Amino acid sequence: MKKIAPDLFSYPRYWAECFGTAPFLPTTRKEMEQLGWDSCDIIIVTGDAYVDHPSFGMAVMGRLLEAQGFRVGIIAQPDWRSADDFMALGKPNLYFGVTAGNMDSMINRYTADLRMRHDDAYTAGGKGGKRPDRAVIVYSQRCKEAYTDVPVVLGGIEASLRRIAQYDYWSNKVRRSVLMDATADILLYGNAERAIVELSYGLAAGQTPEDLMHVRGTVHIRKTPPAGFVELDSTRIDWPGNIDQLPNPYEFGNNGEYADTRCGAEPEKPDSDDADQHQPAPIKIVPMPLKRKEKLEAETTYIRLPSFEKVAKDPALYAHASRVLHQESNPHNARALIQKHGNREVWVNPPPIPLETPEMDAVFGLPYQRVPHPSYGKNKIPAYDMIKLSVNIMRGCFGGCTFCSITEHEGRIIQSRSHESILSEIEDIRDKVPGFTGSISDLGGPTSNMYFLNCNDDEIQSNCRKLSCVYPTICSNLNTDHSPTTELYRKARKMEGIHNVAIASGLRYDLAVKDPEYVKELVTHHVGGYLKIAPEHSEDNTLSKMMKPGMDTYYDFKKMFDRFSREAGKKQYLIPYFIAAHPGCEDEDMLNLALWLKDNDLKVDQVQNFYPSPMSLATAMYHSEKNPLKQVTYKSERMYIPRDKEQRKAHKTLLRYHDPENWPTLRTKLREMGREDLIGNRAGQLVDAEKEEKRRPERSDSRRGWPGNGGQANKGGQHKKSAAPRQGQRPKSKKGAGRSSVKRTAGQSKR
Repeated sequence: MKKIAPDLFSYPRYWAECFGTAPFLPTTRKEMEQLGWDSCDIIIVTGDAYVDHPSFGMAVMGRLLEAQGFRVGIIAQPDWRSADDFMALGKPNLYFGVTAGNMDSMINRYTADLRMRHDDAYTAGGKGGKRPDRAVIVYSQRCKEAYTDVPVVLGGIEASLRRIAQYDYWSNKVRRSVLMDATADILLYGNAERAIVELSYGLAAGQTPEDLMHVRGTVHIRKTPPAGFVELDSTRIDWPGNIDQLPNPYEFGNNGEYADTRCGAEPEKPDSDDADQHQPAPIKIVPMPLKRKEKLEAETTYIRLPSFEKVAKDPALYAHASRVLHQESNPHNARALIQKHGNREVWVNPPPIPLETPEMDAVFGLPYQRVPHPSYGKNKIPAYDMIKLSVNIMRGCFGGCTFCSITEHEGRIIQSRSHESILSEIEDIRDKVPGFTGSISDLGGPTSNMYFLNCNDDEIQSNCRKLSCVYPTICSNLNTDHSPTTELYRKARKMEGIHNVAIASGLRYDLAVKDPEYVKELVTHHVGGYLKIAPEHSEDNTLSKMMKPGMDTYYDFKKMFDRFSREAGKKQYLIPYFIAAHPGCEDEDMLNLALWLKDNDLKVDQVQNFYPSPMSLATAMYHSEKNPLKQVTYKSERMYIPRDKEQRKAHKTLLRYHDPENWPTLRTKLREMGREDLIGNRAGQLVDAEKEEKRRPERSDSRRGWPGNGGQANKGGQHKKSAAPRQGQRPKSKKGAGRSSVKRTAGQSKR
C-alpha cells in the first residue's frame, strides 16, 4: 500500500520560534547578536557560498528548520585546515548539519578526464579551491574536532550517493560508506526534508542519535542488526564450478517480496531466546522454479548486502549489490539494507516518503531573500546568476538512465508544485530580483516535462520495482498527459511584466511525443532558436546499457519539432547531446554515431566523456564489467569498457570528427579498426586524407558559442555537450532564452 507520512508542517513549533524570521540566516556572531540569539540550535556547514534561494540546499534546509522554530546558523565554505572556522558561531545546541553543497566536491573539482578545474560556479568570483576534496568527510571531522560531543548529521548529494560502499573513480577503488570515514552520527539521503524535521524534533526532545535509527531516509552505524527483523541474505551469487543451488537475490514472490522456494518450506522465525539477544533469524532463499511463496512484511525485513570487504575485492559482488540497492528504491515497498564494514554494520533505512504538492508549495514558499548573502558584496556567484531567473517546478525522475545520479538522490516519484505556487515565485522574481527585464530563463527541474506525470494507480506504484517507467517502452500505467504543464506555460506568459518564458531544462522527448499539443505549445512560444534534448547515442547496443530509447523516437520528435517550428514561422534547431566512452560502447558503436552525425550534418563541438559518478548503475558497469540490469553471476558476459585514457580520447574525438586537430588521431583509430575506407575527401568518408591536413577551414565563429560553429569549453578542460546544424547562420534567439547549463546542477548535479 501507498505509504503516508505526517504533514511536514504539522509538528508543534520549537520554543525558539519566538525569535521570528531572520533576514538572512546568520553567518557571524554579530548577526546572531542582532537577532537576539545567544546560540544556534543547528549549524549548517556547506561547501557552497550562502545564497538564500530555493535552488540552494543550505537555504532550503535552513529556512525549513527556521519555520519549525529552530535557530539556524550557516558556516559557508569554511577554511578546513583547522577547526577555528567551525567554532565561529559557537557550539550548536542540537547538531551540526554537514553538506558538500549542491555538487559532489570531487565532480566539482575534477573533469571526467581527471584534470583539475580552476573554477567553481558555487563560489563568489567563480574561484576554485574554496572547498576540500571529499568535503563531507573533512567538514565532519573538523566539526568533531571543534566540539566532540555535538552530533554531526551528513546530507546533500555527496553524502547521499556514498551511503553504502561505493566505487570511487578518483582513487580507482571501492571506498567505505562515507558515514564510516566521516566519523559522523547520522547520514540523510535523498530529499531530506522529512528526515531532518523528524530528526531535529527528536534531538530537541532529548533523544540521542541511537534513539532515532528508525527514521526513514537515514543511514546509521550499528553493532548488530535490530531485534524482531527477518534477514534476507543476498551476499552470495552463482559461483562457477559449485554444484549446490545458491540463493538467487532477484526472485520475488507476490507483491514483489523475496520468497523461499523450497517445496513445503516454512519460514524460519526467531525463538524467544534469539529475540532477547537481539539477533534476527535469517530466511534462506533458493532459486526458481518457484514452489512456495512466503510473504514478508517490508517493515520488519532487511536485506543483507555483501560486506564492504567483499565488494571491495569482488567486482561481480559489487555489481550485484548495486542491482539490489536500485531495486529497493521505491519508498512504498523498499526494505532496509544492511552492509557489514569490519565489525560494524551500516544500516540504510527505506527512502523518505515523497512530499505532497501542498508540502512542496510550503517549502518553496518560505521567506527566501532570493539573493546571495550581503557579505559577498559585488562578487558574482555564477551558479546563482544562471538560476536566479528560473523556477524549479518539480523533483525526481523516473527515466532511470544508468549514467545519471538524479534517481539515486531524488527518487523516481515525481513531486510537483501547484500552479499557484509557481506563479507566485515568478511574481517574486519580477518584483525582487535586481535587474529583471521580463524574461524567465526556465520553468523546469531534472526534466522539464515530467511535471505531474506519475503512475495512474497507487496500488501498482506501491508494488512496482521497475528501474524505469519509460524503458524499454513507456509503461502503460504512466500518465503522459502534459496538460498541467501546457496550462502552466500559458498562465506564466500572461502574467503582467513577463515578456518571455524559456524552457532550458532537458526535455524527455519520448514522453513529449505522446502529447502533440504540449510540443506545439513548447515549440511555438518557449524555444529561443534551439532546444536541447539528449539522445545520448545512436546505437542500440549502447542505448540498451544507458536505458535510453532508440533513435526512432528521436526522429518522431524531430519531425514534430520541425513541423511546429514551420507553422510558427520560426527557424529553430534541436541541440542533441551525446556521451562518449559509455560502458558497453564498442568502437564500432562510436564510429557509427560519428557517421550518423555526419549524415545528419551535425557538429558536436562540446563533448562529454562518461563520468563514473558514485552509486550509478553505469558506474557499477564501469567497475565490474558486469551488467547489473540483468541477473549478475560469475558466468555473466563481460562488458566492453572503454577505460584507458587513449580509448576514451578516441571515442571523444570520433564525436568531433570535423575538427582538423583530431584527424591524426582519427586516422590512426580508423586504420586500427580496418576502416581506411573512411579516410579521404569523397562523400561518406569521415576525415580528410593526410594531404589535406594543412588546409585549415575558416573558423571565424568557432569561439562564439553559436550552434554548429564550435562552442566554448569550460575552464579546466571539461567540455559541455552541444550539437547543431552546420549552417553558418546564427539561430534567432529570444532574449533570456539562452542555455542554462548550470540550472541542472542548481539543485543537484545530473552526472
